[in-house]
Amino acid sequence: MSIVPAPTQNLILEVLPPADYQRLLPQLEFLEIGLGRSLYESGGHLQHVYFPVAGIVSLLYVTQGGNSAELAVVGCEGMIGVSLFMGGETTPNRAVVQSECKAYRLPAHVLKAGFAEGGALQLTLLKFTQALITQISQTAVCNLHHSVDQQLCRWLLLSLDRLPENRLQMTQELIANMLGVRRQGVTASAGKLEGEGLIRYSRGLITVLDRPGLEKRACECYSVVKSETERLLPRRALQ
Repeated sequence: MSIVPAPTQNLILEVLPPADYQRLLPQLEFLEIGLGRSLYESGGHLQHVYFPVAGIVSLLYVTQGGNSAELAVVGCEGMIGVSLFMGGETTPNRAVVQSECKAYRLPAHVLKAGFAEGGALQLTLLKFTQALITQISQTAVCNLHHSVDQQLCRWLLLSLDRLPENRLQMTQELIANMLGVRRQGVTASAGKLEGEGLIRYSRGLITVLDRPGLEKRACECYSVVKSETERLLPRRALQ
């Protein structure tokens, strides 16, 4: 049997004071969520929020025509379902598992009650929301002003930050859907990165061979998001 990870492998739960954490603990339900599964759909009523402890969840905007683009990625540093405590019961986005995910699920009413009390839980959730807004904003700037090469580097680095290994399983078609660009553009960019010895791509498996080199090829959008997340949500202590 596989070992169930502790809830405190999620950063938000980790930094809570013991009393706040213990109040939530009996309501937390562990789940293993498969690749491609949707945690919620656009316009859906939120019954739960999710605290990932492993894997990646993508927040996507889907047009009426069925096209999609990724707004942000969330892993063990965050939570899925921020609209619940921001005043809305629904969200215009989809949340889809990008890399097989393990998470703890918390009933919506429990989180709302805890948030309404203020204190450390509220502050931590607001800090994560600020980091998430930074990522969404930077993604918009990146998609508008930077090349597909730079967008791909940013996306790879943000994804790898949320995984324990230097590789991820993802087809070029799915990456193109995430970035909102044509598949041919992703194919060309991946070929350049592979030719430079930065990555290896085979049968949907991307392995990063030279992370420092990949960071040099990325635009400033990656470092902005990473720095802001680390500033707002440092490990081990709530600042």
